[in-house]
This record gives sequence, C-alpha cells and structure tokens, in this order.
Amino acid sequence: MLNITKNTSFFFAFILLAVFFSSISYAATDTTQPRQLKVYGDWGVYVYEENGHKVCFMAAAPYKSEGKYTKRGEIFTFITNWTEDGTKNVFNVLTGYNYKTGSMVHVSIDGKKYLLPTTKGEMAWSDNSSTDNALANAIQKGSKMLIKGTSQRGTLTTDSYSLKGSGNAYKAMNKACT
Repeated sequence: MLNITKNTSFFFAFILLAVFFSSISYAATDTTQPRQLKVYGDWGVYVYEENGHKVCFMAAAPYKSEGKYTKRGEIFTFITNWTEDGTKNVFNVLTGYNYKTGSMVHVSIDGKKYLLPTTKGEMAWSDNSSTDNALANAIQKGSKMLIKGTSQRGTLTTDSYSLKGSGNAYKAMNKACT
C-alpha cells in the first residue's frame, strides 16, 4: 500500500489539476504546499491555502490495484472542500494512467454503484454535487470502495480502497475548513 504521507508536493500538483479540470476556476498564484493534519486509519487529512482561503482535502491510496498493465503512476482518491466559495465534497480520482477518451469510471461502495462521467488525463470526477455528496456520505459510512476504469490503451483496472478512518477524516477535514 502506498504511504499517503510521503509526498505532499504530489498531492499539491494533483489538487491543482483537479481544480483546473473540474471547471472550478481558481488562480494558482497564492498557494502553499499542503500540510498534513492527521491520518485516520487509511485516510489522511490535508490543508493548504489558495488566494488567502483554506482548501481542505482527505485522500487515500488503494490497498490493492489490479489490471494487466506494465506501468502505472500513483493512485489516489480525494474529497475536497474550498472555503473561498463554499464548495464541498468534490470527489476526484487520480488513477496513474490516462483514461480512455469518453470512458466512465465506476465506483462501488459496499455494493452501491456510482458513475464518474468526466475524465481528463489521469483524473476522473462527478459532474454534479448530488453525486459528490452521495459519495462523501457513503465513504464515511462504508467499509470498502472499488474503483474501475479503462486506460487509453484499453486496460481495465480495479482499485480497492479501505474506508477505515474515513468518517473521522471527513469530520476533521470539515472542521479544518470552517
């Protein structure tokens, strides 16, 4: 399993990509490195500042990744809150490969299924806040999450995440961004 505490600059770069690709316009000129607040089970909580406003996120790496690939980058799932405009529960997946154009990402939490219809490069996200909120709620209460995607080369991958500690991480993330 990847250690989510090892490289906060990695998180910073991909949070910026998530912001850029999720149609939320934020200038990246007033940012600082994410700072880890605490780890709860398998989820870390982070905060940084952007344009004088806090951005808080929780992140986890999968405990198991499956697929017939020879090379794959780092893999993480994020839930992010921005205090600047009150945006909450933005769910993003960084998959470690470029998604197949037009493909959808399938998320299952304890058997309940969700679709992430928006992919660009290595990132996938929901196209509405209702799905983001449902995912954030299910992650807090669930025990296991599976994320399935298809690479640009057509390789199907399945990433398995533990949701241990996600409820406490979510509470800490929200507290940090109040």
